[in-house]
Amino acid sequence: MRPPIVSDAEQSEIRRFLLGRGSSTLQDRGFAWLMLGCALSIFAIVALIATELVLRSQLTIQKFGITFFFGHAWDPVSGNFGAFPFIYGTLMSSLVALCIAVPLSVGVAIFITEMCPKFLRGPLSFLTELLAAIPSVVYGLWAIFTLVPLLREHIDPVLIKLFGWTGLFAAPDFGLGTLSAGVILSIMILPIISSLTREVMTAVPHSQREAVLALGATRWEMIRMGVLRNARIGIVGSVILGLGRALGETMAVTMVIGNSPQIMKNLLAPAYSMASVIANEFSEASDDMYRSALIEIGLALFIVTILVNALARLLVWAVTRGAPPRAA
Repeated sequence: MRPPIVSDAEQSEIRRFLLGRGSSTLQDRGFAWLMLGCALSIFAIVALIATELVLRSQLTIQKFGITFFFGHAWDPVSGNFGAFPFIYGTLMSSLVALCIAVPLSVGVAIFITEMCPKFLRGPLSFLTELLAAIPSVVYGLWAIFTLVPLLREHIDPVLIKLFGWTGLFAAPDFGLGTLSAGVILSIMILPIISSLTREVMTAVPHSQREAVLALGATRWEMIRMGVLRNARIGIVGSVILGLGRALGETMAVTMVIGNSPQIMKNLLAPAYSMASVIANEFSEASDDMYRSALIEIGLALFIVTILVNALARLLVWAVTRGAPPRAA
């Protein structure tokens, strides 16, 4: 490729600027320190958040200790607090969301990158990414007026009939519960996982696809061995980001999860999440102990998010063990 043609006047102007600015050592050092400050600001932000949460929740930390995270009671009147129902509700709704969103997102990404006609690829990608721009309160309203009645009247009766023996789907069914929260969360994290997975799959060299096809593989075998295998690290990373969004989602989950601090195996029963209880009750907290308990739930959400991300990264390391991309 030929370099762009620069006129004599422009060349002279650029040359005069470079010669006139003097030594670049000081500028390079300043730029390096500036970038280092930007990177360290991430550590500072995380440290400030953790410090503030710990300081503001000292009352319940001193009274309940580690048992706060495993306690089942939530009684602000008597001053008895336990966060386990909220941790359970958060993890279960996020797990349901991942079970629905991951295969659907990967399927969308496979279709767009490998099978979609060119005229449809752009609009479909745009609509997928548009889902990420919709505010969560809009998702919540849609869930109340459309998703919850649909689940209660058509989907849940079938699940109770087919899988009621497992205890995961049992009557009575009011439409509000862990399953509804998981479904709305799956729709919310779908664009994140799908978009990132599509970018990762697009980055796989075409030589990998051609090599597998040259060996006589079908299209599915080419996708499975030539694309998904090389993109698996990025796909897991996108799932981790989607999980982080699901754990911290507040408004939409609050509107459909039922807001009942109980631990039940039944996915159709009302539950409560950590973000929801903070949003619902913080303005009503009438004493310092109550506010401290809510802030410690925020600390629990912070810790759960860190642990889940750490476990996910450990899983990635265990699966890949730093193996480089390989052909089928």
